Amino acid sequence: MVKLRLTRIGRHKDPFFRIVASDSRSARDGRIIEQIGIYDPAKGAKEAVIDEEKALKWLQNGAIPSDSVRAMLTAKGIIAKFNAAKAKKN
Repeated sequence: MVKLRLTRIGRHKDPFFRIVASDSRSARDGRIIEQIGIYDPAKGAKEAVIDEEKALKWLQNGAIPSDSVRAMLTAKGIIAKFNAAKAKKN
């Protein structure tokens, strides 16, 4: 199963995260399938940079976002677009 989640990069006591699509069985900072964005906790979730096309592609393919990534996608309006497209399809 593919998950959209955060992988930590950055130095000690100065976290920085990549938003990635990865297999749920791989380690947090392990092998990734595709990077879809970046998140700097110092700037907040609303300032996360997310590639909307890639995020929607993974959501449509059944990827499940983690709680923190879901909050960022909601803040950016990507979840609303995904739900609208899903409702239109049915």
